[in-house]
Amino acid sequence: MGILSGIRIIEIAGIGPAPFCGMLLADMGADVILVERAAGKSGDPLDMGDKNITNRGKRSLALDLKDPQAIATLLKLIDGADALIEGMRPGVMERLGLGPDTCLARNPKLIYGRMTGWGQDGPLAKAAGHDINYIGLSGALWYSGAPEQPPLAPPTLVGDIGGGALYLAMGVLAGVLGVRNGGAGQVVDAAIVDGSANMMNLLLSLHAAGMMPTRRGEGLLDGPHWYGSYVCQDGLSVTIGALEPQFYALLLEKLGLAGDPEFARPYDKRCWPSLRLKLTALFLSQPRQHWTDLLEGSDACYAPVLSPVEAQAHPHMAARAIYSERDGVLQAAPAPRFSAAAHTPGAVPRRGAHGAEILREAGCSEAQIAGLLAPRD
Repeated sequence: MGILSGIRIIEIAGIGPAPFCGMLLADMGADVILVERAAGKSGDPLDMGDKNITNRGKRSLALDLKDPQAIATLLKLIDGADALIEGMRPGVMERLGLGPDTCLARNPKLIYGRMTGWGQDGPLAKAAGHDINYIGLSGALWYSGAPEQPPLAPPTLVGDIGGGALYLAMGVLAGVLGVRNGGAGQVVDAAIVDGSANMMNLLLSLHAAGMMPTRRGEGLLDGPHWYGSYVCQDGLSVTIGALEPQFYALLLEKLGLAGDPEFARPYDKRCWPSLRLKLTALFLSQPRQHWTDLLEGSDACYAPVLSPVEAQAHPHMAARAIYSERDGVLQAAPAPRFSAAAHTPGAVPRRGAHGAEILREAGCSEAQIAGLLAPRD
């Protein structure tokens, strides 16, 4: 029994952040009903089938949403749901007859979660885009990468997941809590540009204090030699984050640089470029494992840059069972952890695997179920 046991979420299938939000809620024990297109109707080049980890633990119902009977049945399911989440372009759900006005009129306590890149309104609302576009516009991409090089962020993590799925999950849960405290149902407009901009507030605090100027390479977290990544002799990489003076002193000691006068002024920006070159040469002199043996586990603020497969085998990651394989698919465990409500997520469902079960719960007759789930050409 997960901590969200008893909460029912209807998820309209899509790609990217909305399904990830559904996974987060299912990981915590919510009953997430994934409404997918009828078999043979997908045509989605990103359809990963039973490899799609973001569908784990959900129940799948395949419907033809062009069929009025399917829409009527889905509305019956929404009547008994705590929340709905969708990631369509603005206007698509309304054209299907599943817009928030319709759903909230039937279920006034419903939390209607909308996941988009640009938001439900504004000049760009109906334009196509992806993670990199949203975080480019919001400012969240600005500090990623070296000066005079194009910014580069980890694919999907900053926008789709950080600024999108996590904010939608928080909004949906806040809305459900509000209803349970006597409030009304409402729409949650979760836009990646909003969330990724909101994620900037810590950096904006540093910016206001003069520590993160908008000139890239001169800020506290994007310029110093003691905060960044370095390539090793074997072509693998390591990270250093010795921000505080005591951590910097320990780093120098372990690297044999404690008495070097050139490293004595860590916060002097004029020294950063030359000192970064020196550390670049130093880390290139040995393979990654040498630096791991020397620095890992100390307060020098060090970690190797690992691939997900390598990360699975790392002693710390293994001790916490963060990665595992299920049905031949490497995946990460649910997070965060709860001391009194552990929940093991289920498998990735086959498309439509729970259709008859879900429709019976909605009060459909066997004849109606057969008609709704009949194969489509």
